[in-house]
Amino acid sequence: MQLAFGSKKIGNFFMTAQTVSTSDRLLRMEVIGSRRLSNYLFATIVSIGGTGFLLAGLSSFFQVNLLPFAEPTQLYFIPQGLAMSFYGVCGTLLAIYLWMTVFYDVGGGYNEFNRENGSIRLFRWGFPGKNRQVDISCKTEDVQSVRIEIRDGLNPRRSIYLKLKDRREYPLTRVGQPMALSEVENQGAQLARFLGVPLEGL
Repeated sequence: MQLAFGSKKIGNFFMTAQTVSTSDRLLRMEVIGSRRLSNYLFATIVSIGGTGFLLAGLSSFFQVNLLPFAEPTQLYFIPQGLAMSFYGVCGTLLAIYLWMTVFYDVGGGYNEFNRENGSIRLFRWGFPGKNRQVDISCKTEDVQSVRIEIRDGLNPRRSIYLKLKDRREYPLTRVGQPMALSEVENQGAQLARFLGVPLEGL
């Protein structure tokens, strides 16, 4: 097994659905990262809210109306304006973080299984730095099984794991948004058939 880190140019800025391409010898599963519609909407809402609170706090401090649809100059800076400034700074920082995860497509990548040369490659994007590119390689002969984990409740989890003979497990599905049950079952069964290994968890 090999584990490599590096950097690479960003591509495919808008990716909205997980795709699977297959042939007799090659199976490739695209993994969606942070570039999901829900993340775009949440980052936009947080950006608007954080900016609004920050401008309201600054307006109360400088006594200059920076919000055309309100009158924050009528607020006392202490404590109302100060509290709004604090929430505004926190919201703005959170919005910057969310937009950075979307821009760098954190968690996005692909799983590639090649029966022709007996290799497996799991690739993921991270934040800029030495761990920007996470690249895990192993051999198909090292795979013991494909495991599906399905857990419902307040924190549902529907994931596919690649289980190796040395008991290590690598997640193959996206994080942060549970997949449909039928999609997890179909992809798990397809991968198990392709690798010729048992399917666990069903």
